[in-house]
Amino acid sequence: MIKSIYDKLDLTLPVLLVLGSLFLLLPLVPGEFPLVVGTEILILGLFALSFNLIYGYMGQISFGHAAFFGLGAYTSALILRPMIEAGQLGYVGFFLALAAAVPVSAFGALIVGFFCVRLTGIYFAILSLAFGELLFYIVFSWYSFTKGDDGIQGLMAPSVLKSGVVYYYFTLAVVVLAALLLWKITRSPFGYTLRMLRDNQNRTAFLGIDIRRVMLLNFVIAGAFAGLAGALWGPFQRSVSPALLGWHQSGVPVFMTLIGGAAHFAGPLVGSIIYTALNAYVTQFTTYWSLTIGLIILGMVLFLPGGLLSVLDGWLQRRRKAGT
Repeated sequence: MIKSIYDKLDLTLPVLLVLGSLFLLLPLVPGEFPLVVGTEILILGLFALSFNLIYGYMGQISFGHAAFFGLGAYTSALILRPMIEAGQLGYVGFFLALAAAVPVSAFGALIVGFFCVRLTGIYFAILSLAFGELLFYIVFSWYSFTKGDDGIQGLMAPSVLKSGVVYYYFTLAVVVLAALLLWKITRSPFGYTLRMLRDNQNRTAFLGIDIRRVMLLNFVIAGAFAGLAGALWGPFQRSVSPALLGWHQSGVPVFMTLIGGAAHFAGPLVGSIIYTALNAYVTQFTTYWSLTIGLIILGMVLFLPGGLLSVLDGWLQRRRKAGT
């Protein structure tokens, strides 16, 4: 009986169920601060999931992924701001602003990806970083349109969504739906093609698969989901700034994925919980947050190169063997 359970157990589903239960119950914790941290975890978790489509499933690392997160944030902000100033922000306008961020970010990813997918490895990473910094500079310099370094302030959600609890549950619903769609993508023939491409590009090309086309499509999908995460970020933080497109922001999903484990679909979500919670609570006791996260990443790379979920996966593997 035990053997059959462990043989059929997919690690992702139990982890997602546990995380989902915790997120549903989080508003029961007294105070506003846990809700703020929880909302940030969800948004950055979606951002990290989109990054892992490129890193964990395609085998390339993008150091400019924040460009699409920032594009989504600015797209929604530029649509929302005039409605807010006119006092005419409604549900239709709000949802249109969120929806518009997806194709805009996808289009940005299409342009960047067109060049990036012609390279692999460190060259892919550096070129993605270069494009990310280029977009950052455009947003930073175009003051008449983006307000430059001042950013766009005074963002908000419609009246019913202004409550921290309501916006938290709204964000949870969006992230759950997006995560389910990402899960379906990774389990589709396209997802298995990505794994095959990651493991052996030459063999994949030999089978007649257009590698660049597959990589570009995946890059665009990842950019679209990053844009959706960015669109949720603006109303949550009440503002957007050029820093959302910068290299520092691009490092956030990298850290989260390394902590949780790139080999597991839920790894970036687990990493988002740990990274964001540490950022929120450790900074209350010390100003050396960067040193703290640096030591954690160093420890993960040296002692847990597969991430935290690899430990759980290893334990399950041992239980399976013990049941034989």
